[in-house]
Amino acid sequence: MAGGEKAIFRVIIRGSIDSVWREITKIGELQKCMFNMRLETDGLKPGGQIRMRSPSGKYTAIVGEVLEFQPPHRYVHTFRFTQFDDPPCTVIHELKEVDGGVEYTLTHENLPDGTKTAKQMNQGGPMICSTLKAVIERGRPSFGVRLLHVLFKVLEPLTPGKCRSENWPLENKV
Repeated sequence: MAGGEKAIFRVIIRGSIDSVWREITKIGELQKCMFNMRLETDGLKPGGQIRMRSPSGKYTAIVGEVLEFQPPHRYVHTFRFTQFDDPPCTVIHELKEVDGGVEYTLTHENLPDGTKTAKQMNQGGPMICSTLKAVIERGRPSFGVRLLHVLFKVLEPLTPGKCRSENWPLENKV
């Protein structure tokens, strides 16, 4: 959706560009900085389908398509929450080596104005950046984020049925 909101979040991380890149692109493992979800894909390449699934794999929170993939500097994909009927937006992950580590920039573009998606994305951006920093620098998220991960697990049975993973196979383009 052209003309939507745009949000930019940035953090400097003491670590290597390869360790940051691996954390945001690892497949089939929990991504603690991405709300403890598991990335599944048919390929991290333009046109590849991505799904962010719950740790159990029973639910899919996010669907998208890879638009650009330039390791270890740039990863761009569409993004849509499965629980909302909002149009997709675009997420851009950019990494740049700087003195003392890596500058990680998370950009959300074309956020549908006034939607639940825009609200969630604007709230989630700072947490993703700070959790990514903690995971790379200290090996784990903050205590508060770890508690949030436990809460997500406890509340998983209350997830709407339309978010069940069988409704979002990788074979279906989004």
